[in-house]
Amino acid sequence: METGTTGETSRPEWVGLQAALLALRRLVLAIWMTLLTVVTGVVTGLTAGPVWAASGAFWLAVLAWGWVVLGRNWRSWRYAERADDLLISRGVLWREETVVPYGRMQLVEVTSGPLERRFGLATVQLHTAAAATDATIPGLAPAEAERLRDRLTELGEARSAGL
Repeated sequence: METGTTGETSRPEWVGLQAALLALRRLVLAIWMTLLTVVTGVVTGLTAGPVWAASGAFWLAVLAWGWVVLGRNWRSWRYAERADDLLISRGVLWREETVVPYGRMQLVEVTSGPLERRFGLATVQLHTAAAATDATIPGLAPAEAERLRDRLTELGEARSAGL
């Protein structure tokens, strides 16, 4: 935690992800579950009889469950820039908090696939000396992703650990 000039400990200012990321993930879930519902219903209906076609409804239950899980997962993602490091927090059942010291960063990438671009999103990926400490922040607005990349690169160069 950072300490102010008066000695008190201040909390980091957490930033959440764009709502468009949740919309994108839920859209992909809905498309896949609808497709599986139709395929399962048609295949079982033709092979085992019309009563068994209702087994396709299983995927609708998965859709409902996934809808809730995606919302909880999306709300759990956040990041905070501190004086010497970047914090990334995520997870619902198993909470994971990653601390990436600026001086350990070797590469900061901004990527955006076709669906992400359609929803106005980008992902920032941080690479460090240890592969296990690489970190990703999905679901950022492209301007914020570029700002974060530039800031992290600048701070990484200023605090380089000489790797």
